[in-house]
Amino acid sequence: MHRKLRGSGHHRARLGAGHGWDEDEPRGHGGRGRSFEYGKLRFVVLQLLGEKPSHGYQLIKAIEDKSGGAYAPSPGVVYPTLALLEDLGYIVAGANDDNRKLYKISASGRKYLLENKAVVEHVNARLSDAAAARGAGEAPQIIRAMHNLKMALRLKLEEQPLTAAQIQAIAAALDGAAATLERI
Repeated sequence: MHRKLRGSGHHRARLGAGHGWDEDEPRGHGGRGRSFEYGKLRFVVLQLLGEKPSHGYQLIKAIEDKSGGAYAPSPGVVYPTLALLEDLGYIVAGANDDNRKLYKISASGRKYLLENKAVVEHVNARLSDAAAARGAGEAPQIIRAMHNLKMALRLKLEEQPLTAAQIQAIAAALDGAAATLERI
């Protein structure tokens, strides 16, 4: 049984207005439109899984790399997409040595991709356009690392209650990271 995650299902992009991605759609948080029309992320995920089996986190990174850092789907978008694709029979999940789910495309998933070749090409073109528009902008590795830090911090802060030692250690780690960045 798959747990339904909170959220509207809207995909957030780090593109502002004027970048041509779903400009006619209602704006979500921060005035940004969705990166993909509803349901199109599944084609990117299927295509990536057709290239090689992957974990959810690897898919997030691959999509971010494919867009040149312009778009990185959140786990709250990727994992429900994976659950849907698994329910539809387009992918299969198995555990590997580290007990994380490793997703692989199924024969029906490959057939579905072929049947929707035009949609796949359209979505890939949008990702390529985003990467080209991004050009020499922010490095996707840095954006991904920032999101990893934000998520780790959010999860830690949700633990109740934090001890004084934990609070001090977290603040010291963040101050240390800031000092390191200032020296680079």
